[in-house]
Amino acid sequence: MNNTNLALLSWELRRDVVDIIMAGGGGHIGGDMSVLNTLLVLYKKHLNITPARVDDPDRDRFILSKGHSMEAYYAVLAACGFLDLADIKKRFSAFGSPYIGHPNNKLPGIEMNSGSLGHGLPVGVGMALAARMDGRPYRTYVVMGDGELAEGSVWEGAMAGANYALDNLCAVVDRNRLQISGPTEQVMKQDSQEARWAAFGWNVLSVDGNSLTALDEAFSAAAQYKGKPTVIIANTTKGYGSSVMENKAGWHHHLPTQEEYEQILADFAARKEAERHG
Repeated sequence: MNNTNLALLSWELRRDVVDIIMAGGGGHIGGDMSVLNTLLVLYKKHLNITPARVDDPDRDRFILSKGHSMEAYYAVLAACGFLDLADIKKRFSAFGSPYIGHPNNKLPGIEMNSGSLGHGLPVGVGMALAARMDGRPYRTYVVMGDGELAEGSVWEGAMAGANYALDNLCAVVDRNRLQISGPTEQVMKQDSQEARWAAFGWNVLSVDGNSLTALDEAFSAAAQYKGKPTVIIANTTKGYGSSVMENKAGWHHHLPTQEEYEQILADFAARKEAERHG
């Protein structure tokens, strides 16, 4: 799938995300919108895994460490054939449903229950180290939120990843600069992310995380880099795609009103048409 078609698909999936949230009565909509393009590029162009190979020992491993952005993950997994979108919309957040608000590894294609922030990278380090010890070719990818980086376990994982020179490991920071309690630079200063990761011994790529092409190129570069793990600082926009949501901390977890819902979908449709016509 070329990046133009991928861009058109991304606007369809954003609508799916909002529909899932509306059906379930809540969700982490702001972070869903900032991370969706990262998930889409990974699953459509880079991850070596298919619905028929979810138990293949050589499959790539993926951890959504910022597990609260599960609605975007559902949309991408459904688009790739792992899950049924209609069933998700019907049962999301319902009593007894497997479609909960964080990753559930009882569902096909999901490696790890996550969402307790700070755990994804240390587990990813273990997966990458296991691949080396077992002589297997798979790569491990971990997507984190920038608010999550206040957790000390992230930096223990970063230190270990560099110590073992795990060049089969790629981390992504969804750098939207907002978390539930406000701007990251007010809650817990992080700049420069690039300097911090470099100091921990990682290969650092900083890109426009809203751009499918920039993400595609970054993942390709990460796969080619040898001797160090790679982190991609994906500079994104919380609530990306609609002026109703963009760069507003209050949309970290928010159920749109009917009026907001209609405006968001109109914004997505307009962006899709603009993409279609170049």
